[in-house]
Amino acid sequence: MTIQAAIFTDVLAADALELSLVVPIFNEQESVGPLITRIIEAMTNYPSSWELILVDDGSTDATIVNARAYLQQPDSNLKIVALQRNFGQTAAMQAGIDTARGRLIATLDGDLQNDPKDIPMLVEELERRELDLLVGWRKNRQDGLFLRKIPSWIANRLIGKITGVRLHDYGCSLKIYRSSIIKQVKLTGEMHRFIPAWVASVVPSTRIGEMPVTHHARQFGASKYGLSRTFRVILDLLSVMFFMRYKARPGHFFGSLGLGLGALAGVIMTYLFIDKFILGNDIGTRPMLMVGVVLLLSSVQLITTGILAEMIARLYYRDDLTPNYIVRETYQQTD
Repeated sequence: MTIQAAIFTDVLAADALELSLVVPIFNEQESVGPLITRIIEAMTNYPSSWELILVDDGSTDATIVNARAYLQQPDSNLKIVALQRNFGQTAAMQAGIDTARGRLIATLDGDLQNDPKDIPMLVEELERRELDLLVGWRKNRQDGLFLRKIPSWIANRLIGKITGVRLHDYGCSLKIYRSSIIKQVKLTGEMHRFIPAWVASVVPSTRIGEMPVTHHARQFGASKYGLSRTFRVILDLLSVMFFMRYKARPGHFFGSLGLGLGALAGVIMTYLFIDKFILGNDIGTRPMLMVGVVLLLSSVQLITTGILAEMIARLYYRDDLTPNYIVRETYQQTD
């Protein structure tokens, strides 16, 4: 190793952080203060360096004002990323992950239902099992049975069946990632619910695990989710299934459908050709002729759609670095 390389390595080691805690928040003015306090208490004896990144997702109450009051508190290691407007939890989480400097990244909700005291234990378990992602499992979930528990149980079973990554609790925001892995995944839409599935597209599913964690009942405010979330999960799951299998080759999806319909149209049109020109029957008023023509046109349309999708996919990969959020301002502790 050259002297310059050694110096560069030493500088990186000096600046490196071990753990970044990312917390998206939206209209949590009552919760944000106790949240920061609990995180500081939970990380007091953490043996390595860490930082806390709060991402304010365009709150319309006093959330960011209350959070900024903790910027000068000793040992809070606090940074606040204020987004220009409400972009959604997924975009806020992506903003926090992009800002994070830690070798490991922990995410948790800002409503005090996740317990920060579980974080050091999760980090230790991730390292012990040599995982790239460790997901919290709210085994004793403190939510309503019909509004949250049952829909969540159904969604977890369905997601595991379709994606092949079987976990008890996809919806738990308390997760620990290796930064080098999660930064290879770009989160869009409302895809934060399917992060383990996206991570499984980067690493083997055997490097994804779960561990029971503490779950508290909501103390302040109201839940941002309702029954409508179940239907959105189903729609998002269809998108996940498509992107996991055909993200880089959408032409295969549309092309396969097009070729299938084209083959069926070919059989029908061949039969009608024989019936017309060999057997001499009139086919002009037969419904089968219309079905064959429609199938043939649909086949051509699907194949051309696949070609266009391939072109769009190439543009997507070229422009994939465009963020899906806008940062208004960043606040952090001053010396």
